[in-house]
Amino acid sequence: MLERLFQLNAHNTNVRTEILAGVTTFLTMAYILFVNPSILGETGMDKGAVFVATCLAAAFGSAVMGLIANYPIALAPGMGLNAFFTYTVVMGMGHTWQVALGAVFLSACLFFLLSIFKIREWIINSIPLELRSAIAAGIGLFLALIALQNAGIVAANPATMVGLGDLGSPAALLAILGFFLIIGMEALRITGAVLISILVVTGLSILLGISEFGGVVSMPPSLAPTFMQLDIAGALDVGLISVIFAFLFVDLFDNSGTLIAVAKKAGLMRKDGHLPKMGRALIADSTAALGGSLLGTSTTTSYIESAAGVSAGGRTGLTAIVVAVLFLFALFFAPLAGSVPAFATAPALLFVAVLMASGMAEIEWSDITVAAPVVVTALAMPLTYSIATGIAFGFITWVAAKTLAGRFRELNGMLVALAIFCVIKLALF
Repeated sequence: MLERLFQLNAHNTNVRTEILAGVTTFLTMAYILFVNPSILGETGMDKGAVFVATCLAAAFGSAVMGLIANYPIALAPGMGLNAFFTYTVVMGMGHTWQVALGAVFLSACLFFLLSIFKIREWIINSIPLELRSAIAAGIGLFLALIALQNAGIVAANPATMVGLGDLGSPAALLAILGFFLIIGMEALRITGAVLISILVVTGLSILLGISEFGGVVSMPPSLAPTFMQLDIAGALDVGLISVIFAFLFVDLFDNSGTLIAVAKKAGLMRKDGHLPKMGRALIADSTAALGGSLLGTSTTTSYIESAAGVSAGGRTGLTAIVVAVLFLFALFFAPLAGSVPAFATAPALLFVAVLMASGMAEIEWSDITVAAPVVVTALAMPLTYSIATGIAFGFITWVAAKTLAGRFRELNGMLVALAIFCVIKLALF
């Protein structure tokens, strides 16, 4: 049955290798079980329900990817997208988390339609690669600011807006230790470095009496507080159009980049650069996002950590199925997730920020019409505390720079239209 479903022999792999690859991928991305409830919980959502929604969304998304596309790519609620959900849409713009879930649902519907009608390639090709790299880097810087705040390393300052926090506090010291642990273990190629760091910092925090121990295993909490609680009508408000498109664009770029990177590493991409079953993979991703919004979590997307499983030999969807099964087992560890303090997940956020900011290396810095929009995009996100605003600033600056430099022919209609839309959005809403 497994051979018929996943064509193991054709991909030069076997069941044992695929299981090992699935376990490896799960360990590298299991930190989301602790980070996602911590972030979404700040909106007022029930953390226990968010934990269950995270497990189920990751299990559903990974299973769909494995069965439909037969790719060794796992899915879970995306980093950056959960921060945008909480800190921009809910806390920044003042919308309820139910409305934010509605925006996630609508963006997933758009993503699904783009995948069905194969418009995705046209949109992605319309956005310059440098601008896509800047968006990823900006999200990374946004996550870094949140991480430093959660750790108490950065604090509010009435004179300068931000300043240095109390580095002598237990929370700051443990967060710094956690980050150094991740860096050291990653350099030594230890699987599950982020997860190990979270557990070590949490353990030390409990031993020192800084946080309370809630247990390890129990029956899963109720999903009822978040299940089907999305407000689609509220999300259709005209002021939320840019939010829906921000969810869509970030998921689109993140998913496409992850698919290409992991497929290359797994040897699944053809010599002409074509990725077989790309459409199926995108449909799986958008379906997972739809399911996640109904369960009660921010956008579910493909994880670049899947590359760890590919390095361990994963080549088929069986790897993703193994990840899905492990996320279902994780449902019974809700008390452990509830015992993790915010400063224990801060190092994970900061580490993800490092990975996302690495895209800046691809920028052509000698071209000022490229460098300026890139820097504006990346800086606007943390400084305005909004991913959507950073994307808007990026589109506007790119079009303005190229136009004023006499290089209007380098632009395309899609990019110009997006820039005009962003100007109108910033001026009126």
